[in-house]
Amino acid sequence: MNFVMKAALGGGPPDVGKMLGGEEKEEDPDAAKKEEERQEALRQQEEERKAKYAKMEAERERVRQGIRDKYGLKKREEAEAEAAAAAEQPAEGSLTRPKKAVPAGCGDEEEEESIMDQVMKYLPGPLQDMLKK
Repeated sequence: MNFVMKAALGGGPPDVGKMLGGEEKEEDPDAAKKEEERQEALRQQEEERKAKYAKMEAERERVRQGIRDKYGLKKREEAEAEAAAAAEQPAEGSLTRPKKAVPAGCGDEEEEESIMDQVMKYLPGPLQDMLKK
């Protein structure tokens, strides 16, 4: 019984009134006009919000620029651009720089042969024979 009373007073689910024989809502002839006005009001509120945000962001940027000027800092975009440009240039003596190609005939092969000959001198005879094969 308590449930029926809530439904009669509008506190229950919306379709309970229909089940109890209540009347259905009629379509409002001005519903389209009201919806259009509501949408326009929402658009206007959104524009006001965006304008307010833009004004606040401009004020923040003004304060940031004052701090940059005071301490001699650069904008983040400029600092990142300079860091990227510096990373592209190979650094002399850097461990990560690309290795230089050694032209053929610069003596690397001769040095390797002479080192192998020196090592072979100190090895016992059977090992020398194994390495020569």
